[in-house]
Amino acid sequence: MIKTIALISALALSASLGFAADAVVHAVDGTVEKVDSGTKTVVVKTADGTEHTFHYVGDVTVDGSKDAAKGTVKGVDVGSKVAVHYTVDGTKETAHEFDKIGDDGLKATDGTVTHIDKGAKTISVKTADGTVDTFHFTERAAKDTGEDVGKGTEKSAKVTVYYTEKAGVKTAHFVKTIF
Repeated sequence: MIKTIALISALALSASLGFAADAVVHAVDGTVEKVDSGTKTVVVKTADGTEHTFHYVGDVTVDGSKDAAKGTVKGVDVGSKVAVHYTVDGTKETAHEFDKIGDDGLKATDGTVTHIDKGAKTISVKTADGTVDTFHFTERAAKDTGEDVGKGTEKSAKVTVYYTEKAGVKTAHFVKTIF
């Protein structure tokens, strides 16, 4: 079963990575079921069948879409596979970033964690063919990556890294463990 890396202690991880204490940020991935620009909501269904209704506001961004515009969810369409970075206030889940995954979005690679450098905000992953790829975390991904991987104690963890690549630099937007 694939389970997203749960943020166990965002404040502790944020502090360890040099970030100020912010609202606890969570991340989940799934398929977009509904987009409603009138109510500014997006419904995402996870692999376990759970549906999340995410509200979005002016700070929302979309990575992996050519149509993206800050403050909108352009490029996030019904059927899109996405990772969502969000905060919770009571029962309201507010999305701050959608990472579009797939052919026209973020790339994915599976492997085993070999090294995590909190100072450099990088993670190295050994793929099935023996290649070791190093990914730089986005600021949000560094915050979202759970304490279990963030501490570096899970160096043998199996993960999927969703990333972009520019000029040979691979940037991780979302990391999840594979069980």
